[in-house]
Amino acid sequence: MNGYYLDTQIWIDHYLKRGINGENALKFLKKVIGEDSIIFYSDFTITELKKTGFFESEINEMLRFAKPRNIRRIHLTKIQIDEAVKLAKQRGIPYGDALHAILARDHEVQLVARDLDFQKLKDITKSKLPEELI
Repeated sequence: MNGYYLDTQIWIDHYLKRGINGENALKFLKKVIGEDSIIFYSDFTITELKKTGFFESEINEMLRFAKPRNIRRIHLTKIQIDEAVKLAKQRGIPYGDALHAILARDHEVQLVARDLDFQKLKDITKSKLPEELI
């Protein structure tokens, strides 16, 4: 069984059906569910979605796309938060990107993202685009 940790923008691309990115996110999610893999998201993913302006009902709708057996919530630890703060400062990247990379690494799952800041985190985890995994 494979696991994938999705950056918040992938969830948004899919939910808002944003052009080709939305189409690729949908194809990727269908493939993941079809192969009975697991999609991971975190407490911080929920926080980012709320800060972006999504309501709880919309977030729940995003997450309901996957069957319950195909989705898992990851909880943050103080150690991960501290490491993300340090990495973000050292590399000049957003805290959230550092945290997503750390979570994917610590849970040994593939990070799926579009953000170029993840290129600065290749030593933590290597990200892939949804279309690379279809």
